Amino acid sequence: MKATLSVDLTNEISEIDPRLWGSFTEHLGRSIYEGIYQPNHETADEDGFREDVIEAVKKLKVPLIRYPGGNFVSGYNWQDGIGPKDQRPVRLDLAWRSVETNQFGLHEFIKWCQKVGATPDMAVNLGTRGIDEARNLVEYCNFPKGTYWSDLRRKNGAEDPFNIKVWSVGNEMDGDWQIGHQTAHEYGRLVHETAKAMKLVDPTVELVACGSSNHQNETYGSWEETVLENAYDDVDYLSLHQYYDNFDDNLAEFLGKSVDFDNFISEVVAISDAVKARKHSKKQINLAFDEWNVWYHSMGADDAQEPWTQAPHLLEDHYDFEDALLVGSLAITLLKHADRVKIGCLAQLVNVIAPIMTNTEGTPSVWYQTIFYPFMQVSNYGQGVALTPTQTVPTYQAKNYEVPYIDSIAVYNSDMDEVVVFIVNKAKEQTEFSMSIDSAQLNQIVEATQFAGYDIHQTNEDQSMTLESLKTVHIDGNHIDAQLEPLSWNMIRINVKA
Repeated sequence: MKATLSVDLTNEISEIDPRLWGSFTEHLGRSIYEGIYQPNHETADEDGFREDVIEAVKKLKVPLIRYPGGNFVSGYNWQDGIGPKDQRPVRLDLAWRSVETNQFGLHEFIKWCQKVGATPDMAVNLGTRGIDEARNLVEYCNFPKGTYWSDLRRKNGAEDPFNIKVWSVGNEMDGDWQIGHQTAHEYGRLVHETAKAMKLVDPTVELVACGSSNHQNETYGSWEETVLENAYDDVDYLSLHQYYDNFDDNLAEFLGKSVDFDNFISEVVAISDAVKARKHSKKQINLAFDEWNVWYHSMGADDAQEPWTQAPHLLEDHYDFEDALLVGSLAITLLKHADRVKIGCLAQLVNVIAPIMTNTEGTPSVWYQTIFYPFMQVSNYGQGVALTPTQTVPTYQAKNYEVPYIDSIAVYNSDMDEVVVFIVNKAKEQTEFSMSIDSAQLNQIVEATQFAGYDIHQTNEDQSMTLESLKTVHIDGNHIDAQLEPLSWNMIRINVKA
């Protein structure tokens, strides 16, 4: 099989917002406790943060982390997580039917973000709380001093404001599973009033309104339209959430779900722009795909979990090789929409549907899932400008979509003088891949790797799976040729002169 990709350095989709490769951590299962925070662990630092996890997160170079939820935030009182730890209340978390100790809260999260080099995306509770709590939280975090909430922050040890810029206004409020679930009109009106109050406290904040929690939800489409009709001028981003599963154990259908992902983004862009036109607005609403991943392996175990325990083993999917291929395709799809998707959050970061897993004792103390590798490469090298792809590739017919056997895209990083190509081969045969790069002189291959050769159901608990050299790549003029292994994730970095 043969596939081609053509790009031109002067034909750009958009500059890539570095926040596209963000992640998400929630008070859910072992994401926080026994994940990023475990004071009694042998690798814990003076703040109780696991240094082995910090090291792993740094490899992903995650620029932004959404917190504290997720479903958790809709029943969360942020004041429970500030002040002396011995005075913090223990609460029932109704979202995940767990016991929350509040030993990790706002100050701990900010300090941990600083240690891993990320900025926060702070979610506010619009389920059981609302306008007053949102404006108070912004004042606590961002106002310098001289008011009740800002001085309370200083009393609690943070002299300087946190200056949080990105705020998620609620979570999945379209879903009946959400505490405080609302209709689109109710939520849209609440967002309008909440955003007004938050921006009166700090006019520089960027706000993310809840879009649909998935595009199978019965209110999908009408939800986006109604929310934006109420709050278009008040918010900066509309969120999208989507998880994929392979309960049918059908590889072709599963890998084809990147087409569904692509369609979802295009549809929400169209809805947003339709509202913009009706309002005669010059403002553009961009998107925050702030929950995306594969999720289904752990659901049976979750159903058997006893409620009301601390840090239960919830949503601990052990990802296999086919999951890594789909995650790679989803990442490529995000790059293809870099003109409108400015924020992304792989959900989640540690232990809970995550690329990084921990053991509470023994070795390895931290291990990398299969999905760690494609996400690490896009987060490190999917920077600069996304180039408009012209691709010629055979397709196959899935149940609902025509699916290309090859997903590919190139980005140009002028700071590094590099074009970086990401490729997923969904075919069960070796593929001849040819690429032309116009408006550039190709000098040499800097790096070429592949993630290939594994059984589709192989997982990585033993850490035997890793990236390997892709040796079949060569340059001929402005062309690059490579032999791609069947069912493979590939990255090629080329030094160029524009």
